[in-house]
Amino acid sequence: MTHDLVTSLRPLLTAEASAEAYASGAEPGDLEQAVWLRLLERLEADGPPHDPHRWLRSAVRTEARRTRRTARNERSYETEPAGAAEHEPEELALTAARHRALRDAVRRLPGRCPRLLEALLSPQDLTYREIAGELGISQGSLGPERSRCLGCLRRLLTPEVAAR
Repeated sequence: MTHDLVTSLRPLLTAEASAEAYASGAEPGDLEQAVWLRLLERLEADGPPHDPHRWLRSAVRTEARRTRRTARNERSYETEPAGAAEHEPEELALTAARHRALRDAVRRLPGRCPRLLEALLSPQDLTYREIAGELGISQGSLGPERSRCLGCLRRLLTPEVAAR
């Protein structure tokens, strides 16, 4: 009886687990194993379900929800305190070099792009209204101008990034 139940449910379980796995962030095989375990627990406690196909679909969705909930609540274990690696001399030197390369590339941009991107990168965290006033342009044209400047910067930095 149990062997027949497993044999008849296997294709449905494979399909259901594959369909639910992506959204839950789990592997389909992990979902399948969890549902088989739930079925064994069910068989020991209450016997086979009255409608095995319906029970299986419900069990797959329940396990997928459990997986999503677990992933959302879990915190990774870090051996170093958060941000400790950022203060290593090598990391500080690399970060400074990246910032220098970015600032150099921004200065090589055409037109008012250098001033615009310097304002956007400013540690003062200026608002669009303040940036538009500083540059003497309308606030509505700031977004398209920023987009054009970032496109130029991307093209300028592509060879440098590819070389690494």
